[in-house]
Amino acid sequence: MASALEELQKDLEEVKVLLEKATRKRVRDALTAEKSKIETEIKNKMQQKSQRKAELLDSEKPAAVVAPITTGYTVKISNYGWDQSDKFVKIYITLTGVHQIPTENVQVHFTERSFDLLVKNLNGKSYSMIVNNLLKPISVEGSSKKVKTDTVLILCRKKAENTRWDYLTQVEKECKEKEKPSYDTETDPSEGLMNVLKKIYEDGDDDMKRTINKAWVESREKQAKGDTEF
Repeated sequence: MASALEELQKDLEEVKVLLEKATRKRVRDALTAEKSKIETEIKNKMQQKSQRKAELLDSEKPAAVVAPITTGYTVKISNYGWDQSDKFVKIYITLTGVHQIPTENVQVHFTERSFDLLVKNLNGKSYSMIVNNLLKPISVEGSSKKVKTDTVLILCRKKAENTRWDYLTQVEKECKEKEKPSYDTETDPSEGLMNVLKKIYEDGDDDMKRTINKAWVESREKQAKGDTEF
């Protein structure tokens, strides 16, 4: 994960350099789209890394006795992180003190394409989260939840194991696909950047090609100087 993150960060720096040098609108638009794509991937990988670290550092703590509290109102949960393995899609919800309330106060209901979470009487409030239209079907019987230190972990068992989910929900997939540029991108970020520049170069006129060549050479020289300093 660290190696992939480093590669993404290097790609981002190179795109920024090229963007500074580019003057043609078409070139700038394509590089801006690639920059946004790489920044999103970096954010997702850092979030996944943070969630894994929190899970590894988790230690069992004795449950505190909490007096019944009358729930004031229900808060909708909008912030969460998610990850996956061959068998599970894992959703992480951070709720301070959730490990100190009775386990029966944390309820999750699963269907084949959805789940809803309800946390009752946590610091005088209830918390709810409903996720519909999951990207792929899940096994209701194989799905479960775990309560960890300040975290609720929801485990959605994949019906089709060893398949990758690129998005958590169908809606997210449709929204992201609408934002994609018209040109093709590869799974590997470096290959995606190369293909973008190659397509612009091949379709461009002499001025555009000179602009890309100049920016590319200058970015490589800058990167080489940076490597020498380390």
